[in-house]
Amino acid sequence: MTESGQSTGPGTGQQAPAEPEVAASRGTELELTAAAADWSAQPQPLWRTHPKHWPDIWRRSIQARIVTGTLLMSTLVLILVGWVMMSQVTDGVLESRRDSAQAEVRAQLQQLSASIDAANRNTVNQQLSELVLGSNRPGLYDVLLVPTDQAASNAIRYTGLVDSDSIPPALASSVVSDGDKLWDTYTQINYRDSPSVPGLVIGSQIRIDSTGDKYSIYFLFPLTAQQETLDVVQRALVTAGLLLIVLLGAIAWLVTRQVVTPVRMARRIAERLAAGKLEERMQVRGTDDLARLAVSFNKMASNLQRQIRRLEELSRLQRRFVSDVSHELRTPLTTVRMAADLLHETRDQFDPISRRSVELLQNELNRFEELLADLLEISRFDAGAAALDLEDVDLRDIVNRVLENHETLLERKGCPVELDMKAPCRAKVDSRRIERILRNLIGNAIEHSEGLPIRISTAYDDDAAAVAVRDHGVGFRAEEAEMVFSRFWRADPARARTTGGTGLGLSIALEDARLHGGRLDAWGSPGEGAYFRLTLPRRPDVPLTGSPLPPRPPDASRVIAELVDVGAPYQKLNGGDDR
Repeated sequence: MTESGQSTGPGTGQQAPAEPEVAASRGTELELTAAAADWSAQPQPLWRTHPKHWPDIWRRSIQARIVTGTLLMSTLVLILVGWVMMSQVTDGVLESRRDSAQAEVRAQLQQLSASIDAANRNTVNQQLSELVLGSNRPGLYDVLLVPTDQAASNAIRYTGLVDSDSIPPALASSVVSDGDKLWDTYTQINYRDSPSVPGLVIGSQIRIDSTGDKYSIYFLFPLTAQQETLDVVQRALVTAGLLLIVLLGAIAWLVTRQVVTPVRMARRIAERLAAGKLEERMQVRGTDDLARLAVSFNKMASNLQRQIRRLEELSRLQRRFVSDVSHELRTPLTTVRMAADLLHETRDQFDPISRRSVELLQNELNRFEELLADLLEISRFDAGAAALDLEDVDLRDIVNRVLENHETLLERKGCPVELDMKAPCRAKVDSRRIERILRNLIGNAIEHSEGLPIRISTAYDDDAAAVAVRDHGVGFRAEEAEMVFSRFWRADPARARTTGGTGLGLSIALEDARLHGGRLDAWGSPGEGAYFRLTLPRRPDVPLTGSPLPPRPPDASRVIAELVDVGAPYQKLNGGDDR
């Protein structure tokens, strides 16, 4: 409530109509993509995608994030701009109506004052009613005349069916306290037989000179026309905002699609290249930056194809060479073996020096035969020709058999063996290959134990069976943990060998474990020894998900190196497949 031409009156304020509400906008539905492995990686419309995959769309799709961000920011900006524009339009329309209403009120007050001053003292009440009715402009405003404490009559005069409670108490108090000014406020105008409407109320006082009575007079201007105008403007702004948001969303989707589509194509081509389809290439269109990216990608793919083909050819030649040499050496080795066996049987007839030479020849031939057998086995793995002969066995029996074969070496080394094999540990495996794995693990543990105890443990659960070999010897460093399964690798090349190994034992053991769909883990620490864990599925159709034995020895005082899970996850080998 304000005084005409002046600032807000004491204890009062201007009450504007309710601010227009801007409806929340919804953007266009977007076509998004997701590359999750468990559902289609091809672009899917959002309305065809299950809601549980929407978080994956947000995380995996650049287009979805860009379009969504564009829509959100555009919506916020449009809401802010619409609120500012609506406020300015509302203020302008109401201020214009307020100025014209005040001018109308001033003219009516001057006319009323002149008529009242000339009225007869005895008929003033009747003339007041006539003046009020005469001041009314039906459809434009209504008049309400309220007596004050200084009036002889307490009758309230009004036009139409306007209700006297339409006058806010704050406005009535201001008019009574200072009747020489015009006071106005925005409020709801109540009618006796129709709904309320927003309106502008302007009040002042009139004084009857002949009687000295004072009356508060109020002019009530309905703002229905102005409200309709504002509603039209509001609907226009909301409609324009929604259309603009849809347009911005479509533009953002089209622009990002132009950028994201080549990236998606590059991803698909890269996946096919990783799957071995080296002939795949990106389609080059135009000469822009994306086209140059496609050209560079294709050049990279071509170079990779050449290098991979070259390495494949070298690897094939290497495998062929190893296989051919291994087979070609069988015949001369057989001849040399026959001659060496003949000499070895008659060694007692030789002098001591010759006898020693024959014994050395026999030992080296034995080692050479083992090396040749290992090379042939490696060549079968490389060619994908290795196969399993499965049978249901107790792994404890294989461990005991290996220990019996190493009994002489154990006595010579003075190495005690601790067994933790309480319950039967059965699995369907190739016993020959598992025995070869354990022979390598136990033989290495004896050789490097430095006379300290060796502990062998077995365990099983519903899906897996495991054997662990723990020694307390020299161990190996953390950086060597990943190389213990390499071919011909030795931790200390200068170290003397007492068991006649070929350097291929752990490599073959790893391939045997993989062939079973199992895993072979290694842990080591200098001065604390080594720990090897063999884990096998109990049935060939059961995928390996864990191990019943711990990943490192429980007696390790500190963790120097993490367990090396070589080649995990392991998959069962098929003939001709790459490992």
